[in-house]
Amino acid sequence: MAGKTVGVLALQGDYERHVRALESAGAHAVEVRTVSELNAADALVLPGGESTTMLKLLHREGLFEPLKAFGHSKPIFGTCAGAILLATHVTSPEQESLGLMDIGVQRNAYGRQLDSRVVTLPSDLGDLEAVFIRAPIIRSVGPEVKVLATYNNDPVLAEQGRHLVATFHPELTADPRVHAYFLTKL
Repeated sequence: MAGKTVGVLALQGDYERHVRALESAGAHAVEVRTVSELNAADALVLPGGESTTMLKLLHREGLFEPLKAFGHSKPIFGTCAGAILLATHVTSPEQESLGLMDIGVQRNAYGRQLDSRVVTLPSDLGDLEAVFIRAPIIRSVGPEVKVLATYNNDPVLAEQGRHLVATFHPELTADPRVHAYFLTKL
């Protein structure tokens, strides 16, 4: 991983927390707002936030198609709204996505902001503290997707090849393991 740069999409969401989490896990992390900054990265994190707003901003900044192309050759880690953007199918309501992971996602499936929660999850990485905020639920996974953690029998941490998704917010805890695991994909 020496000499590798991990970008964090910095259009919306708590991208600063992801930069700190990546640095805590040993990465050189930078904020990404332009196509040239995206192209300079070796991997990318798509933070949580509001997926519809993020889509509008990606299109407005001319990043949607370059991001899709980036994901065909480089690792992307999507958390919450970022997981929605990586999915092949999105419901509640249906919306455009990058289609880079063979998952179906239901937006805001755990309820409103008041229904947010913090739970301890058993996972392939050990027990993790998971912060769910208006989180999506992964409703389906394709045959190439490996589920690394579930909550109430639904996948909440999953990978497919070079990509990783979490429907919770690992950047909001002091535990760097999920980000460190993503760095193994570089």
